[in-house]
Amino acid sequence: MTEEKIQFLQNDYLGLVRKIDPAVTALWGKMNAQQMVEHVTAFFKISSGRLVFPLVTPSDQLARYREFLMSEKPFRENTRAPASILPDEPLPLRNASMEAAIQGLDKSVAEFFACFKEDAGKKTLHPVFGELNFLEWVQLHHKHVTHHLRQFAVPVL
Repeated sequence: MTEEKIQFLQNDYLGLVRKIDPAVTALWGKMNAQQMVEHVTAFFKISSGRLVFPLVTPSDQLARYREFLMSEKPFRENTRAPASILPDEPLPLRNASMEAAIQGLDKSVAEFFACFKEDAGKKTLHPVFGELNFLEWVQLHHKHVTHHLRQFAVPVL
């Protein structure tokens, strides 16, 4: 199953994102399509260590969070990141267009895979789930991106 998730993230995901009409309203949440793409871009930057946030989960709760992470349970609609990581309102747009945002996402995804190819034993810090290795990040990225594809009514096989 992990290999399928890697293939999805490397080969299928961006094509699905490109199908999202930038003007479409999300089924839930406050982000528009471009804000979602920019949000996911930042998430990939966290996984490659290019963007760093401190751990916010108490150490005695990490095992429970990681159990969810490694399960096939999806994120619930309107799942929120802790306020110390993301504000209640969506961040302002950083790119001039949806296409520019998607290009940034493509670069960020590629950097994630390159980061772990260079150092297979590497771990990077997720502010909620703690130190994650490559396979744990693949699991989290797959869970996260499919959550946001569903948010914009993109069917995920």
